[in-house]
Amino acid sequence: MVQLSLVVPRQPDERWQLAKQMGVEQAVIHPLEVGDGKTHWSYDDLLGTKNWLEDAGLAFGVLEGSVPISDRIRLGREGRDEDIAEFKQFLRDCGDLGIPVVCYDWMAGVRWARTEAHLESRGGSLTTGYDNAKMGTGPGAEAADVTREQVWEAIEYFLNEVVPVAEEAGVKLGLHPDDPPRESVGDIPRIANSVDNYDRILDIYDSESNGVTFCQGNFAAMGVDIPGTIRHFGEKINFAHFRDVEGDADRFVETWHDDGPTDMQAAMDAFVDAGFDGPMRPDHVPTMAGEDNSNPGYHTKGRLFAVGYMRGLLESAEGGA
Repeated sequence: MVQLSLVVPRQPDERWQLAKQMGVEQAVIHPLEVGDGKTHWSYDDLLGTKNWLEDAGLAFGVLEGSVPISDRIRLGREGRDEDIAEFKQFLRDCGDLGIPVVCYDWMAGVRWARTEAHLESRGGSLTTGYDNAKMGTGPGAEAADVTREQVWEAIEYFLNEVVPVAEEAGVKLGLHPDDPPRESVGDIPRIANSVDNYDRILDIYDSESNGVTFCQGNFAAMGVDIPGTIRHFGEKINFAHFRDVEGDADRFVETWHDDGPTDMQAAMDAFVDAGFDGPMRPDHVPTMAGEDNSNPGYHTKGRLFAVGYMRGLLESAEGGA
C-alpha cells in the first residue's frame, strides 16, 4: 500500500512533530551532507539516526541524496571499483539496520538542476523552474568528454556489481530520473530520461532490488502519460515523489500539487491499481507566506498542504479500488 512519507531533517525539530500530527509514519532522510564535511553515511551515522527516529515514533523508510555513488562510478572512471566497494558496504549497513529503500541517481557533474527559484505562483507563492537556455556548459571537459555508450557501460557494470548485494541485504534501490530529463545537461550525456531507457536499465539485472524512484514531475517533463506509465512499471516502483510540472524537459516550472496539468487523482488511482507498496512523499512544493525561500521547494507549509491533498486522493483511490 502507499505509505505517505516526508523528508525530515536528520536531527529532530518541529518538522518531526508536524509529520506525526499529520499521521505520517515514514521518514525520508535527504541530507546535503552528514556532518563534519562528510557526504555519505557511516554505520554509526545510520544507527544513530534510526534510533533517534524510532524513539520519536517515526520509521527510517528511505535514504536519498547523500548516498556514496561517485562520478567515477557514474562515468566509468578509474577508481570506480574502490568506490563501488564502499557502496556495497553501505548497502550491507542499511540492510543490517532495516532501512528498506535507497534512492540514487545517475546524474554526473550537474545533478538536480534549476535555473530559477523565485517564480511567482498562486497568491504570490514562489516556485522553481528550469530553462535550458540559461544553463552553462557544466563542470568542464573531463566529464563532458564521456560518451553516452560509456555512461551505459558504467550503469551496467554498477548494477551487476551491486544488485546482488542489495538483494542479500534486503534493500531496494530506486533510480531517480534525470532532473531535468534531457539527453544531456552541461554537455554530459544522460540516460535515465525515458521510459524505454528505464526498461533497458531494469532489464540489466531483473530483481525487485533494481527498481524505480517514480519522480512524477520528471516523468511528466518527459511527456509521457503518467497513469499509464505508473501501471507500466508497476511493482518495479520502489519509491515515489508526488509532484507536477508545467512544460517539458527544456523549459518547465513547478506547480502546486492541485494546479498542474496532470490528473493527480488518476495518478494516485494508478499507484493503487498497480499495487505500489512503498513510501511516497511530496516534492518541490511552493514557498508560502511567511517563509523566506532559503530552501526553495522544501519549506514546511507547502508540504503540509501537499500531504493533506495526497491523503484525500489516496482515500478516494483506495475507496474505489
